[in-house]
Amino acid sequence: MNSIRFFLVVALLLMSGAVQAERLKDISQVQGVRYNQLIGYGLVVGLSGTGDKTSGTPFTTQTFKNMMAQFGISVPDSLNPKLENVAAVAIHSRLPPFAKPGQLIDITVSSIGNSKSLRGGSLLMTPLKGADGHVYAVAQGDLVVGGFGAEGSDGSKITVNVPSVGRIPNGATIERAGPNPFANASTLTFNLHQPDFTTSKRVTDQINRLLGPGVARSLDATSIVVSSPRDPSQRVTFLSVLENLDIKPAEPVAKIIINSRTGTIVIGKNVQVSPAAVSHGSLTVTISEKKEVVQPEAFAGGRTAEVDNSGIDIVQEDSRMFLFEPGISLDEIVRAVNRVGAAPGDLMAILEALKQAGALRAEIVVI
Repeated sequence: MNSIRFFLVVALLLMSGAVQAERLKDISQVQGVRYNQLIGYGLVVGLSGTGDKTSGTPFTTQTFKNMMAQFGISVPDSLNPKLENVAAVAIHSRLPPFAKPGQLIDITVSSIGNSKSLRGGSLLMTPLKGADGHVYAVAQGDLVVGGFGAEGSDGSKITVNVPSVGRIPNGATIERAGPNPFANASTLTFNLHQPDFTTSKRVTDQINRLLGPGVARSLDATSIVVSSPRDPSQRVTFLSVLENLDIKPAEPVAKIIINSRTGTIVIGKNVQVSPAAVSHGSLTVTISEKKEVVQPEAFAGGRTAEVDNSGIDIVQEDSRMFLFEPGISLDEIVRAVNRVGAAPGDLMAILEALKQAGALRAEIVVI
């Protein structure tokens, strides 16, 4: 039986035996300094017969008629134009923090009708709105599509990647600045990427050692509030000093992650095993059914007939037992389980059994 291949994910800083310091900007984010989502609806034109078909996409025809009406062209309601070169699309992007009017951002364009490909198309001017309903950017430009498809007259076809989604680098111009709570608040709040009470306290202590007692205080395992100057330029300098402070994060929680689909098992550095003995073995029972033809002896006067013939085969592998000593290392766990030839499913059962027996001090997460 093939041995299990373990992927032990341990941070390089931890593998050296000690947690080294990291910059505050690498382990946290300033509250309010964030991206904002933008979305819009528009038309892509100039497609080579791969646009929305009339059947099933009445919204494309309606959008097309509304657009033509804005240019003073009236399309009769009874007329149903064939828009094989036009596709209705959804556009989405992210408004960066502190983005100013006139700056450019990338956008992603996705077909929402039955268009097979957006390759070669151009997006017409489309407003992009935020969650508050205000227009923050206007998008327009030629699409860059990574996928493509081809179809033969006999119905055979091939598709590479996804041709119904494209991007426009610098395809939207910002028209309105996003909300900016950074300029008016009297405090700064740092939110840790990985909530931890120990790390939160260490950040507070480091800031107070630099700036004086009471300047920073921890609200919980995630947030640290720091009193700051009100003048925007001073706040920039103040934040520049703080985000470059060296912080020693706390060691992560002992955790084992199991991917049940691939059999990949990730064991964290702090996983510990108490003394325990594990027995591993299996019993395989195979039952086979087959038909046999029975013929009578010569001149016996009988008839040829089919009869059932059942076969039972039992294979029992040798049970093996291995002992986990206290304070065992990850390398020893790997070698011990590989020696008994455990399969991924067997190892999951072994780890769960150790957890239930109280011999494994770690959180098990199955994904």
